[in-house]
Amino acid sequence: MITNWRKDWRQGNFPFLFVQLANFMATKPEPGESAWAELREAQTMTLSLPNAGMATIIDIGEAKDIHPKNKQDVGKRLALWALAETYGKDIVYSGPLYKSMKTEGGRIRLSFDHVGGGLVTRGDGELRGFAVAGADRKFVWADAEIDGNTVVVGSGKVAKPVAVRYGWADNPVCNLYNNEGLPAGPFRTDGWPGVTIDAR
Repeated sequence: MITNWRKDWRQGNFPFLFVQLANFMATKPEPGESAWAELREAQTMTLSLPNAGMATIIDIGEAKDIHPKNKQDVGKRLALWALAETYGKDIVYSGPLYKSMKTEGGRIRLSFDHVGGGLVTRGDGELRGFAVAGADRKFVWADAEIDGNTVVVGSGKVAKPVAVRYGWADNPVCNLYNNEGLPAGPFRTDGWPGVTIDAR
């Protein structure tokens, strides 16, 4: 759609900012599949286009309202992208976005872009929202801790983890931020077929 609009309007690769889907619907007690999460992933992939920006609002949605009432923070987060990427301001404009993973024995270390002044949690201090799976593709909640600018995850239930998911649900409980108060974007490290693979 973005590519088509740019072609039709003949203005070059003009800035295009969009808002990722908010958390919505019921919170699930266990890790699972989610069409909503897969759509968020597709939105994140759009950042590969030139001059595109995304506001993550995984933390300000409402279970029973697809359109969150808090529009002010949405606008502020979009403005940060514009100020940095369009107007050249030297500011942190995104929350942490998944970059890479490295297996370390029975744990996985995750690296991120946009860590800003450092990774932090919000809430009670316990890092939430991470799940791991082995080769059987069965995800369980993971123990997670911040280690410098990385996050290390693992579970006693998965001896050899091969994949991590974060915030992978319709309405996830997740609380990783950078020090500037911007939430980490939901992600998965695997490319396993999801629930929308055959959707038409």
